[in-house]
Amino acid sequence: MNETTLLQLPYIIEAQAQKHVTHNEAIRALDALIQLSVLDRNLANPPISPSEGDRYLVATSATGAWATKAGQVAAWQDGAWMFYAPALGWRCWVADEAVLLVHDGSVWQTLFAQSSGGSFLLNQSAAGAANSFAILEEELALIGAFTDSTIQIPDRAIVFAVSSRTTQAVTGAASYDCGLASDVSKYGGALSVLIGATNSGVTGSTAFYADTAIRISANGGSFTGGKVRIALHFALFGAPTS
Repeated sequence: MNETTLLQLPYIIEAQAQKHVTHNEAIRALDALIQLSVLDRNLANPPISPSEGDRYLVATSATGAWATKAGQVAAWQDGAWMFYAPALGWRCWVADEAVLLVHDGSVWQTLFAQSSGGSFLLNQSAAGAANSFAILEEELALIGAFTDSTIQIPDRAIVFAVSSRTTQAVTGAASYDCGLASDVSKYGGALSVLIGATNSGVTGSTAFYADTAIRISANGGSFTGGKVRIALHFALFGAPTS
């Protein structure tokens, strides 16, 4: 056997001439595949001026030097494209999408994705159905009997908690509640007005069927100042897209 079983790295054979060539070939492959991260997975044509070490997943519609290499890792090494065929269980980070993929033995599947809004995709079917966790945050300036958030729990979300932190000492009230207009202390009651005070308002999972704001309500007076940062912790479920 002249190569390794899993990565097909060439062995240095006894009495082989120019052993450094074989060794360098193996090192080059390891450099491309260990901690695999690619720049893009949707390019139809190879980039015109790649930098040494740039890696891509070849798209199904690829042409030119990438033709017939769909799904493989293309790495620009020593002035040429090198191609590596993935196997079951390989993982790959796609930098431009902030997506972690896993290879199922046939194609790359999304394992994890992060959006700019704080949503983390946990699983996605071939038809686009998806499960994700999300966090939304907002710092509220408190005034009056209560203050409602601008951010909202999304329609069809399941909420696990709303956490809070007093970021500026609250004045005018002895304490405050964190909740909803319909249940003002659902995520915390009689919370401290002192700067730095925190609360993790954990509840049983609750489904919401309309966009819903969080309400911070004053106890023992009305708010005359202070700030509270809230974070919504919830899950979202996407229907199939095809």
